[in-house]
Amino acid sequence: MTATDPDSLNIDAEREARRARIFTRINAADKWFQVLGLAWITPILKAAAGDNPKAQMKDIWTLLGVPVLSITAFLMLWATLAPQVQTSLGAIPGPAQVWTEAVNLHEDAVAKAEKKAAHEERVAKRNERLIAQGKADKVKDIPFTGAPSYYQQIWTSIKTVFFGFLIASVVAIPLGILAGLSASANAAINPLVQIFKPVSPLAWLPIVTMIVSATYANDGFFAKSFLVSAITVTLCSLWPTLINTALGVASIDKDLVSVSKVLKMNTWTKITKLVLPSALPLIFTGLRLSLGVGWMVLIAAEMLAQNPGLGKFVWDEFQNGSSQSLAKIIVAVLTIGIIGFLLDRVMYALQSLFTFSNNR
Repeated sequence: MTATDPDSLNIDAEREARRARIFTRINAADKWFQVLGLAWITPILKAAAGDNPKAQMKDIWTLLGVPVLSITAFLMLWATLAPQVQTSLGAIPGPAQVWTEAVNLHEDAVAKAEKKAAHEERVAKRNERLIAQGKADKVKDIPFTGAPSYYQQIWTSIKTVFFGFLIASVVAIPLGILAGLSASANAAINPLVQIFKPVSPLAWLPIVTMIVSATYANDGFFAKSFLVSAITVTLCSLWPTLINTALGVASIDKDLVSVSKVLKMNTWTKITKLVLPSALPLIFTGLRLSLGVGWMVLIAAEMLAQNPGLGKFVWDEFQNGSSQSLAKIIVAVLTIGIIGFLLDRVMYALQSLFTFSNNR
């Protein structure tokens, strides 16, 4: 019988422990790769660490290879068919023309940012000179009046949708909790939900515009067009959160409700310690749906309210009718889709932090 070298056993044990630590870290990181839509990184890391490379290559193909192949096929089909479709502005632009316009929009945004910085510098120097001359009463802030850049329009749309989404959440979650806890409240709220949920944003927009115009001062903190777009988003996006919150609260385990009665919990304690933790997965599902609805609604609202966001950008390019307009509109469409995906990932990240739900 050959004696086993103790040093060799120690080395093997250390190697296995190090390998186990690596896989523990990879599995911990996988949760966030899932959140970011980068699940394909996990099998690559596992294959590099030596965990059954053949099986990991199959996962890499499913999670990365197939999507890349699908996108490539889509781009090739787009490039082939686009020139065959003629419009009043010429042929549908292919991927190359759309990419060129995306680069042009970026360069234009950079140039506008430089012009704004130069303007602000000139205003600051002017004000300093006036102060040095003892003419402080003539000091004033002169705003930059150039047209907003593409990035500024994107930021305006994001601010608008989050403002409307926040108002919708503040309204929908308490109403959903009330409807889930009380059969009478649910009977009162449900007919209103069924009536107003299918209403198009184009129907809400004239009503909201007239109310805001009649009640909001022109020199208010928010622009009227911003409020019109945000309130329209609110009216169209609150329903998924309200419905899912009511469903989540109503589906709480009856044993937990009985425990709350035995412990004689007051209403506030019952809601914060029992209702909300149990209903959070469905509440977050409603919030994700509401944010997606709000983002879709926003574009139409901005078109008609002329709020300087992506919707107005699309409308202006449609009205402009130049040879580059169609490509710019497609850039905006792709931007809208990518931002919608990122907004959903943000909500899923929050859901992963606050709940144990595995919904994706």
